[in-house]
Amino acid sequence: MKKRVLVITAIIIAIILTCGFYIWDGYESKQLEMPDSYQAIMNRGYLIVGVKTDTKPFGFKDKDGKLTGLDIDIAKAIAKFLFRNENRLKLVSVTPSDRLIKLTTGEVDIVIATMTVTPQRLDLIDFSHSYFIAGQTILVPQNSKITSIADLAGKEAGVIFGTTAEKNLRTLVPTARVLGYKTYDEAYKALKEGTIKAITSDDTILRNYALNDKSVKIINKRYSKEPYAVGVRKGKENKILLEKVNFVIKTLIMNNSINRLYAKWGLK
Repeated sequence: MKKRVLVITAIIIAIILTCGFYIWDGYESKQLEMPDSYQAIMNRGYLIVGVKTDTKPFGFKDKDGKLTGLDIDIAKAIAKFLFRNENRLKLVSVTPSDRLIKLTTGEVDIVIATMTVTPQRLDLIDFSHSYFIAGQTILVPQNSKITSIADLAGKEAGVIFGTTAEKNLRTLVPTARVLGYKTYDEAYKALKEGTIKAITSDDTILRNYALNDKSVKIINKRYSKEPYAVGVRKGKENKILLEKVNFVIKTLIMNNSINRLYAKWGLK
């Protein structure tokens, strides 16, 4: 009888220890999980968005120095959905060369900065549904004889560091003499000074230079397709945030608000 009691006691102790291990293990695993980014944003009370400041009509400073553009309007729409107030927003300047860094290190919550969805970027971050489709083309002086991407062979061509235009130019015209710049204005200045013969980038961005300066023109033929989307950090802790962003983008498309924004910024 005593032996039986000892055996039963040993079994009970083993069960308690085993259950305790799983409870602790589950608790420890939960502690190691990253905090949900959506909840962190809501607790903070505002959304931090990486945007461009030199890319008219997507993200640029108006005559009063205020940031405006299509990307800023989309950021406001997301903030309004989250907080019922479009001003619950902090805009942080990003460039093509640092926008992924600022996103992945957590300096910004999301990036809305004319960022094309590519397989390479999908390895690093997640993207929302596309909110705009651009295409790459070429900006040249008005008297230039360049009529296609192939004509850049052996010529100095400007690109913006970190853009898909840089990759596409090196792939399509490996003999082009590629010169990189940090901003579009720097590349435009180089074109005007004759340092480069052309700038390759998205047509929606280059068109504004041609509209404001009759000494330059864009080649109307596109040589790529560039779907713009909102960048969000990878990881299950960012899943809810991505769902919220996607809901806003889909709503803008379904109720035709996106077309009204295109018209507002001369993109239709």
